[in-house]
Amino acid sequence: MITDRRWQLVLSLFAATAYALPALAQQSGPTGAPAGAAAVKKPPKHKPVPATTGTADSPPIIAGGVKPTLLGQYGEWGAYTASPGGKKICFAIAKPASSETSPPGKSRNPSYMFIASRPAEKVTDEVSIVIGYPFKPNSEATVAVGTASFALYTQQDGAWIKNAAEESHLIEAMRSGQNAIIKGMSAKGTHSTDTFSLRGLAQALDRSDQDCK
Repeated sequence: MITDRRWQLVLSLFAATAYALPALAQQSGPTGAPAGAAAVKKPPKHKPVPATTGTADSPPIIAGGVKPTLLGQYGEWGAYTASPGGKKICFAIAKPASSETSPPGKSRNPSYMFIASRPAEKVTDEVSIVIGYPFKPNSEATVAVGTASFALYTQQDGAWIKNAAEESHLIEAMRSGQNAIIKGMSAKGTHSTDTFSLRGLAQALDRSDQDCK
């Protein structure tokens, strides 16, 4: 289950990697949580705002004075590690190779895909997506890799795989795939399609997983 603390951590780490990727702007929007099975991951009702400082030439520092360490850049994916609150987290992060909206030209903030491991919580390769706009309340998004498609639970501007039992299959498909295509709908009815290149993902995950053994 996605807790407030974990969502704070995800957003803080996104913000803290802004020197390697375009800055992540803040978004907010009310949503409702749909009923679902126990396997559905439920994010928090309210998204905390991360505390960061820094400029384009000086990496931002997340709350508590913690900033992630770059383990390596592999294709489109960066592998990082950090220890906020003394608990280690390792993650791979990337921005989409292309983004489209329908109707075209609709403004939105940058989107990112984030795959994290947290040894203290026995979590490995958990996929999170920040889409850059508030999703339509109670809507699902999808991620497609090749012929495989997976439903995503959405809340505010975040998305997670709906059925936790399928997450390992998603990771396996992404490791050997070429692109991951995320489709969703904003609260205003705009459809988005983000295409993430998977070049370098397997190496980035191997490197981050190795650091979090």
